[in-house]
Amino acid sequence: MSQIFSLRLATDTLAEEAQQLGVTVANLKDISVQVSATLSEQPAAYLQLEYYVTLPIKSLAAQFNWSTWQSEQVGFTDYLWEQTCLECFLAASLTNSSSKDSDEFLNTNRTAAYIEINASPNGQYALYKFDSYRSPATLPPRPLMQADGQTPAAIDWLDASHKPKPLIDSTISAHSTYNYQRSFRVPLSSLMTLTSLHEKADCSHAAIIKYIHPCVILSFGETTLYFAPEHASPPDFHNRQYWTPFDRQAALAK
Repeated sequence: MSQIFSLRLATDTLAEEAQQLGVTVANLKDISVQVSATLSEQPAAYLQLEYYVTLPIKSLAAQFNWSTWQSEQVGFTDYLWEQTCLECFLAASLTNSSSKDSDEFLNTNRTAAYIEINASPNGQYALYKFDSYRSPATLPPRPLMQADGQTPAAIDWLDASHKPKPLIDSTISAHSTYNYQRSFRVPLSSLMTLTSLHEKADCSHAAIIKYIHPCVILSFGETTLYFAPEHASPPDFHNRQYWTPFDRQAALAK
């Protein structure tokens, strides 16, 4: 099974973006972006992320910057967010408070550590670790490191050269014919730095993730569109008030 996310398009400047692309606002709203998150604990613990993009009309597909898969491109690369980028943010916890309006939530939203994953359709990727909201503020951000402290954490690509799979949501309009898909795995051992030492002793790998925020940047020439389950205004993927609790039971592979 998987936890499924239907991402929404940020609408702050939608009319301007439609004009730039020579399409209607309705055409942009018809773009479908879906992400599935699947957990596996055997034989190795990992989080698998699958991204599905569907464009409704040919003119959008003609302007779409979706780079061709190249095995020689696979490796850690910064600044992937400057073009089409498949992203996901992960946190161990946000707050014990049930109210997002509380001072506790707002404070924790800016002080808890989290991880950002970037992946390009061509095979390049990057994983970053933040100690708190956008901190450290250096560009490029600080890489997430493996246990040796010297090697950047990596992802494992899956089916990168295959044709797109059937879409998750059968309610998507049948006229949507321009489909794009990529999927990869993130070893959960890479995420152990999100927990304290005493927490590591008491939890399984799969219990590390508490909040998840899959999101996508789609580049069409000079125009950029932002997709996420929920948006701040203006769009800010790092704002954890809009992140989703991770549903471990739904995501756990059967």
